[in-house]
Amino acid sequence: MSLIKNLYGPFFDLHNWQTVLTSGQDWMIILSLILIECLLSVDNAIVLAAQTQKLPTKKEQEKSLFYGIWGAYIFRFLLIGLGSYLINFWEIKVIGAAYLMYLSVKHFWGRAHPHKEHSSKKKRKPILPLFWSVVISIEAMDVVFSIDSILASLAISPNPVIVLIGGLVGILAMRGVAEIIMRLLEIVPELEVVAYGLIALIAVKLFLTIPAIDIEIPAVVFGAIVLLSILGAIIVNRIKNNKAGK
Repeated sequence: MSLIKNLYGPFFDLHNWQTVLTSGQDWMIILSLILIECLLSVDNAIVLAAQTQKLPTKKEQEKSLFYGIWGAYIFRFLLIGLGSYLINFWEIKVIGAAYLMYLSVKHFWGRAHPHKEHSSKKKRKPILPLFWSVVISIEAMDVVFSIDSILASLAISPNPVIVLIGGLVGILAMRGVAEIIMRLLEIVPELEVVAYGLIALIAVKLFLTIPAIDIEIPAVVFGAIVLLSILGAIIVNRIKNNKAGK
């Protein structure tokens, strides 16, 4: 009980909240944390956007993201309290990387073997409805991707209230990025291939950060790869449309 009090007590300290909300210096730290959250969440947004494409309607896609936001808020609250222990949870990164690679390989295998994929889907009966399986997948990825951003945030400020506010606003901004990517996927179908290719790259990126390897792909390099990949997909789409219009 004392452990829970130590971990989560600061969240329920009204004086702590009052101090943070009325401090200009703390708000500068919060703005920095929001920016960090957005930068670290680009890969998360790509995965979320790709996952929502499994759902047949725009309404279900947006609904899954809405459910995902609330789930992410709850998990973020729990994980910030456990922040000091997260450094020991590198195994979660390995599981997350393996799952992301599975998603990418499964997607490209399905594209290469459409008939086999179709027949296997007929035989297998899903445990959960498609909508809830997508929501659970979104939540699982939130937990995996939260580790880096929480550790980075706690390194800047040890006050969990500051980290929580920065993280919650950052999650909202990240969901906005995911919705933009969803719209781009509708306009440029070729981006689906790019998205799952990037998911494989994200899996490698995540795996390389485990303590035994400890290699970090710089955010600038990863961002450049994402932008160039999107640009390439748009160019391919334009060429195809121009050929079809002739």
